[in-house]
Amino acid sequence: MKHISSIASGVALGSVGLMIMGVLSGCERSQQEAQNKFLVIQQQPNGKYIVVEEMPTEGPSRAIIREKDENGKVTERFMNEDEMKALAQQEYKKVQNGTSETIQDGGGSAGMGLAGTILAVAAGSLLGNMVGNALMNNKSFARNSARTNKSAYSRNAKSRASKSSSRKSFFGKSSRSSSRSRGFFGG
Repeated sequence: MKHISSIASGVALGSVGLMIMGVLSGCERSQQEAQNKFLVIQQQPNGKYIVVEEMPTEGPSRAIIREKDENGKVTERFMNEDEMKALAQQEYKKVQNGTSETIQDGGGSAGMGLAGTILAVAAGSLLGNMVGNALMNNKSFARNSARTNKSAYSRNAKSRASKSSSRKSFFGKSSRSSSRSRGFFGG
């Protein structure tokens, strides 16, 4: 009987360990989402902006803005984190009163204004996770955000996210089907 008791306590201890690892990996994932970013934002012929390069950075968030002047010459200017935060906060106020193009249906397909583009791509790192998560729960915002970000980093991150959602559980079943198990050992 002692042997069965020690097995049961080992299983419980192992389950607790797996649960803690899951919680920690979730915390790690949310920290990665709010990670500071280095962006290259390019003006389109229609005057709207899209993100063409995005990279996580250890330092503060910052961006290079590529624009064409009236003669067609491309110029680049640097935008620091404070400038990006100011634009993101202005656009977030528009989100709250319903006038932001980031939450309009059909927006973002050919880019958005500079403030909307910055908010769509870096809301979590500039304004905090709560704001970023609240915005991403808005279907129109999430759709427009995805359309505005044309960077390879963004496409790769989306690919990683879809692959991680179909990971296998400890017992070899997919995580979706393992939640439907009927018995103690998945039977």
